[in-house]
Amino acid sequence: MAIMRGGRSVEAAPDKELLRRHADGDPDAFSELVQRHRDRMWAVALRTLGDQEEAADALQEAFLSAYRAAGRFRGDAAVTTWLHRIVVNACLDRLRRRSIRPVVPMGDDATLDSVAPKNPDPTSAHELSLDVSDALQRIPFEQRAALVLVDMMGYAVDDAAKVLEVPPGTIKSRCARGRARLAPLLGHLRNQGAGSDVRSAEEGGGKPA
Repeated sequence: MAIMRGGRSVEAAPDKELLRRHADGDPDAFSELVQRHRDRMWAVALRTLGDQEEAADALQEAFLSAYRAAGRFRGDAAVTTWLHRIVVNACLDRLRRRSIRPVVPMGDDATLDSVAPKNPDPTSAHELSLDVSDALQRIPFEQRAALVLVDMMGYAVDDAAKVLEVPPGTIKSRCARGRARLAPLLGHLRNQGAGSDVRSAEEGGGKPA
């Protein structure tokens, strides 16, 4: 049964209203926000960190931060953008605390377009997804975060720029450099065909959460 607050059920309330209600003391509003967006935030954390335990901890920290910071939400961006920003920052904080430094042994002389498969073989989709995830952990965090949002989560460049709080041109540059750095790591996929971005390699493994 829907819980009514101010004449409108929690389930039917827009995200910004839920965040406002939570800041005003509504005990159910934040739980509804978490239910709505947990899967997508989990996908961002997992693909950014590449480790389930690390991603789970980062997501927990992110939602705790969002819970505490709700009263400071200015409303000038979508709640999802605000949440994504908190999740990405939580991932970066974990990397910094654990002194994890991605290895970047290759140059920028190729593009992911030349190696990503256009029609992945379903029987090897899981292995392919693991290859892409492993490769992502070996490029700089800033490039990885941009690629996760744009190529894997389907964000427009302008929206990804809002999440990461950088100009759209910076997102384009990070994506281009990230794809170039991924190419040598995914060179063994060359014989499987060509595709357009990181997402095309992931799609064989299922629809993103």
